[in-house]
Amino acid sequence: MDNSNINVDEMNKLLKSHEMKTPQELPLLNLPGTVLFPFMIAPFTITQESHKILISEVVAGDRLMGVFTNLAEADQKEKIANTGCMAIILKMLKIPDGTLRILVHGLKRISLKEIIRKEPYPVANISEIKEISPTNITVEAMVKQAQAMLQKAIALSNLSEELGVAALNITEPGKLADLITSNLSLKIDDQLEILAMKNTQDRLEKVLTLLTRELEMLELGNLIRSKVKSEVDKNQREYFLRQQLKAIHKELGESPEGRSDVTELQKRLEAKSLPEEAKKTCNKEIKRLQNMSHSSPEYMVTRTYIEWILDLPWTESTKDNLDIKKAEHILKEDHYDLDKIKERILEYLSVVKLKQCIKGPILCFVGPPGVGKTSLGHSIARALGRKFYHFSLGGMHDVAEIRGHRRTYIGALPGRIISGLKICQSNNPIMMLDEVDKLGSDFRGDPSSALLEVLDPEQNNSFRDHYLDIPFDLSRVMFITTANILDTIPPALRDRMEILRIAGYTLREKVKIARRYLIPKEYKQNGVNSQNVVFTKKALETIVEKYTREAGLRNLQREIGNICRKVARKVAEGETKKTRITPRNIPLFLGAPRFKPLTVERPPEPGVAVGMAWTQTGGEILFVESSATSGKGNLILTGQLGDVMKESAQAALSFLHSMKGKHKPDEKLFSKQDIHIHLPAGAIPKDGPSAGITVCTSLASLLSGKAIKKELAMTGEITLKGNILPVGGIKEKILAAHRAGIKEVILPEDNEKDLDEIPAEIKKEIRFHFVKKMQQVLDLAFPG
Repeated sequence: MDNSNINVDEMNKLLKSHEMKTPQELPLLNLPGTVLFPFMIAPFTITQESHKILISEVVAGDRLMGVFTNLAEADQKEKIANTGCMAIILKMLKIPDGTLRILVHGLKRISLKEIIRKEPYPVANISEIKEISPTNITVEAMVKQAQAMLQKAIALSNLSEELGVAALNITEPGKLADLITSNLSLKIDDQLEILAMKNTQDRLEKVLTLLTRELEMLELGNLIRSKVKSEVDKNQREYFLRQQLKAIHKELGESPEGRSDVTELQKRLEAKSLPEEAKKTCNKEIKRLQNMSHSSPEYMVTRTYIEWILDLPWTESTKDNLDIKKAEHILKEDHYDLDKIKERILEYLSVVKLKQCIKGPILCFVGPPGVGKTSLGHSIARALGRKFYHFSLGGMHDVAEIRGHRRTYIGALPGRIISGLKICQSNNPIMMLDEVDKLGSDFRGDPSSALLEVLDPEQNNSFRDHYLDIPFDLSRVMFITTANILDTIPPALRDRMEILRIAGYTLREKVKIARRYLIPKEYKQNGVNSQNVVFTKKALETIVEKYTREAGLRNLQREIGNICRKVARKVAEGETKKTRITPRNIPLFLGAPRFKPLTVERPPEPGVAVGMAWTQTGGEILFVESSATSGKGNLILTGQLGDVMKESAQAALSFLHSMKGKHKPDEKLFSKQDIHIHLPAGAIPKDGPSAGITVCTSLASLLSGKAIKKELAMTGEITLKGNILPVGGIKEKILAAHRAGIKEVILPEDNEKDLDEIPAEIKKEIRFHFVKKMQQVLDLAFPG
């Protein structure tokens, strides 16, 4: 690296020698985009070969040259400005890559007269531009104004503070104007115009105009910059928070990037077939979502609501199986007996097949536990080829469970009906509402009132859930409800349902069901098969009679499962011998028998009559005991009796007082004795009028001293005049009597029609007597 410099003393001496005289000829250094002003020091980088030759010769000589601006645009010949500046080279530095760096000092304004030589570098005749420097108060004011404005510009921009100090120390208007012009980012044309001005006042006035414009641009730029910075800071803050949120999600194992955004929701809406109101609501909510921040709590609430609308099967449905024969085969395959219910389902299918469109019926299966009400819903869904959804209403108190919560609540969701449709993804499923008789109500509302609309075929085509607040058509849903009793179901709700009663099963039916369904099911659940354990018919009958006493089949299935588990243990221990279950070895598996036939336990004796009762778990036989002690004719009732049963007993006693005929008791017995009537199992509440004739017969047996006919049971309500009124639960009562070994049954004459529901094998084994008067009952109870 080579340099050619002069020290400070030499520079001052050189500047002083050129201060007064101006040469007539000067080599020209024409640089594009550069304007040099007098008294200014500026660095230049020289790359052009002709300029390098010029610099080398100038530095070797008097170091003077003319610096002019090259105005030529791209692909044009040289076009040199008319005004330039005479300058002296203070320093020169040669760089290893061949370029030169020079430091020049502007001396005087000069104008170009004529180029006298072009090679190897241009040389021209020049003339000095003499300045006109007026001195007046206006110029002084302009100088101060320029200094103040420059200070303001320095504060608003990145100009050096040293420039402000230098400007404050300059009082000459021309030099101040040159200093300001050379440091502002002005256009080349404006700089050349100022360089060519002779009058310093005019020059300073021009600079003030340009400086004012520059200040306005700086102020506007700062305003824009502050706004942009504020927005950028906000965006940076949101970006930082989102990055933190992503990191948190990542630590929690969540993936927020995988969630659907607004565009995806819009695509789903376009592809989804929706009713007009639902589509309009969904569009409105998506537009709201677009204007929300992802971090807003309302964002997730709105998006969840939109997704619920898009997930519901507004128009999607499954195709019904309209092959009646096939559906009948499926129903028979899944359930034994229940002919009336199977017939009703096949009727429904037949109407659908002929009409092609029908509103879903509201069926209600009523019966004791374990008779197959819930599993029957699965079979119906299988026969129809529909989806199945089941939920229990037992203990439900909150009406929002049916109608949903309003969206104003935190964590609001639709009710169970709409949720079930979303799960099924079909608008015509089989929907089973279990335990409808066990609905509750409190301060949160009455769910049974919400079900009035759901279970009404005339209203449920526009069911409006509180969460969705959009009508949904439930008319294609086939609703099935189950209950143990009807008394606790509100009348308005009961009126909307078609009641189908399912009574208990007979011994023969239970054995058949066990062989066809229960035993194969327990084989599968316990890992055994018919090669490991086999049940004889007598063994199943023994389990039914001595280990279970129920209308349904749950306990029977449990006992079969107990035996299968014990056999499974033997197989697991390596035993290969088949286990044959017989009445003799059942106690080895199940222990001692838990029940004995009730009629065997109670031999006939005066004052004891056998009645029949209906309970939520099926039918039972009921013993009514009467005894007499010395007293004043008082009636004592015990055994947890309800008011209706107490009144029925009082009516029976009053009838005996007033009756006539061969069975009339001696009236003296009433006045000298207290009569005590007791129903065993005293811890169990009992009520109802159906034990009226049983109580009356028990009292007649007590007062006459005659035992009632063996294996005889009865049920019916008695009036004061001895008339027999009909009662309910006949099938359940007959089944209970059959289980207990009863051979004869007395029933009210008006209940004869109920025998149509009694299985044929029971009708063969039990003799039925239908009566209208109490005298007929006594004739049958005391033959001869």
